Amino acid sequence: MVDYIGVERVQELVTRIGPARFIEALAHEIESDYRRWREFDKSPRHATHSPVGVIELMPTSDGRLYSFKYVNGHPKNTAEGLLTVTAFGVLADVETGYPLLLSELTFTTALRTAAMSALAARRMARPASRVMALIGNGAQSEFQAVAFHHMLGIRELRLYDTDPRAMQKLDRNLLRLGLQGLTIVRCASTAEAVQGADIVTTVTADKRNALILTPEMVRPGMHLNAVGGDCPGKTELHPDILRRPDARIIVEFEPQCRIEGEIQQLGAEFPVTELTDVLAGKSPARASDREVTIFDSVGFALTDFSALRYLYRLNREQRTAPEEIDLVPELDDPKDLFGQLEKNHPPAGRWPVTERLQATAGQVRT
Repeated sequence: MVDYIGVERVQELVTRIGPARFIEALAHEIESDYRRWREFDKSPRHATHSPVGVIELMPTSDGRLYSFKYVNGHPKNTAEGLLTVTAFGVLADVETGYPLLLSELTFTTALRTAAMSALAARRMARPASRVMALIGNGAQSEFQAVAFHHMLGIRELRLYDTDPRAMQKLDRNLLRLGLQGLTIVRCASTAEAVQGADIVTTVTADKRNALILTPEMVRPGMHLNAVGGDCPGKTELHPDILRRPDARIIVEFEPQCRIEGEIQQLGAEFPVTELTDVLAGKSPARASDREVTIFDSVGFALTDFSALRYLYRLNREQRTAPEEIDLVPELDDPKDLFGQLEKNHPPAGRWPVTERLQATAGQVRT
């Protein structure tokens, strides 16, 4: 039997702990895994693109546990009443190859993305940062807001989305959470939202080379958390922002970001730093208060590995008998798979006449 965590169970776990504390705990798990970066098998995710979206598989392993995530990205889905992103994942034991956990990852992907953003920003943003602009107020926006309020002490959140209903939804949800000391400001444009911001988070969904932020909007000392550009041909920052002489670009996994991140707009020789080197103290996250720091976040499989392992442990700690599914056969004789398949069925010659007719009906040819 394999442990199973569905949508309701994730909701239960997050509600019990609280979204902010859950995100912070997940950030700690991610940081711990990034500090042992060399132990992991790493590769860019495998993507299957279509004119309307992308479906991806994201695997990794530390030699003891293996994980993969199935995830899609279809920006036009919301017009049909569907989510832009859905996901599920598997955590497995490398020694036996047996799956340990099958879990939903739609909620969890949003949680781990916010955890990763806040983890990077704690190192990269100026310590006194208290004002954040949040550009793109869709499904990921509340998670980013909660993470930055809790983990970085953001006290003013400036919102902008081309869809006023998205801004209203985000404003409503944040007010319901009652985040202490947080002022929410709805803005009429991106330029208005970023004015005076210490941190700018872009999390838009359009699958195109967009110019959400342009050079004149960026001021010395800003930290840019670029989340929305996560596939080839999809970006949010004007390339001249990346080329600023005072800019420092940090990425999750360079080979993947060269394909999918903001830096796909630049040449392969353009220098960037991987987050693991920052967390390990090998590279600075920021050289001065006037430097512009950019976290080019596309989503890497290691963060899903951390999330799946955390869910697996949390689920077992908080329930005496975790829900399970019979995903893998349990055999009396591991060499007799066929015998187990027909174990609970009578021989074909003894089936009732009606069942035999139904079973053979598909074999008749006219």
